[in-house]
Amino acid sequence: MVASSGGHLFELDVLSRAMDVHPDSLWVTFDSPQTRSLLAGRRVLTLPYVAPRDHVGVLRATRALTRVLREERAEAVVSTGAAVAVSGFLAARRSGIPAHYVESVSRTHGPSLTGRIVSGLHLATLWSQHPGWAGGRWHEHPSVMAEYAVVPAEGVPPARPRLFVTVGTIRPYRFDALVDAVLATGLADEHTVWQLGSTTRDDLPGRVVPLLDPAELEDCVRAADVVVTHAGVGSVLGVLEQGVVPVVVPRRAARDEHVDDHQREIAALVADLGVAVVREAGELDAVALRASLGRRVRRTAP
Repeated sequence: MVASSGGHLFELDVLSRAMDVHPDSLWVTFDSPQTRSLLAGRRVLTLPYVAPRDHVGVLRATRALTRVLREERAEAVVSTGAAVAVSGFLAARRSGIPAHYVESVSRTHGPSLTGRIVSGLHLATLWSQHPGWAGGRWHEHPSVMAEYAVVPAEGVPPARPRLFVTVGTIRPYRFDALVDAVLATGLADEHTVWQLGSTTRDDLPGRVVPLLDPAELEDCVRAADVVVTHAGVGSVLGVLEQGVVPVVVPRRAARDEHVDDHQREIAALVADLGVAVVREAGELDAVALRASLGRRVRRTAP
């Protein structure tokens, strides 16, 4: 099981529940508080970080994984990306091991750069979570987002909701547009918690941290009345897993907030499914934040 830390790993973990993955399987990722917490009790190999479009890092990871697979009795290599997936599949090819690539649910209109590379090099069996573009070499795979539904919440919504804001931690990209939009609503106060990653700020009320450990992040999600998140698939899935309807704001490449605009796709998907309130940064206001109140998320699959 090979995936970059963050959303790719979270998604692979959710998908693995239906894959009958052997409990002694080896998980390959990068070291971080998230990976240490999520994969606690499992066999884990951590590699040096491979950044998006890091060709040298991909080759370095390929050499390391080739050595590892010579010693493993692996029956398959499975990945959801990102660049480290290419390393895993190249090593699998050298070892004669079958490989499977499940494209991220965030790719609603077609494969990512990683997916196109894996397809072009014929490195793995290809799976799409969206029937709209599955076909040819891309087989249809059940979507991780199909596991969630919204139901009414008990109790009366608070007059002044407690906010938790997480803008993602991918380096080196900032997301000041989201932070500024939340500030402009007038609802941020001394009780607000901000997880800002690379978006360093010293002008915010409440508690500001670059990164929360996974257990504390879950506590913050559960303690908040409103959770505002970027449209990273791992962040969105993590909030849904806690039974919370998030307010989702996609990063935009035009503002140098990410490498591309794939977050617009995941935002559109969760909006269509009705499991999130979705706004562009320039559209976010107090009404949008309050729109998530009075509803909860439940899982429809075990």
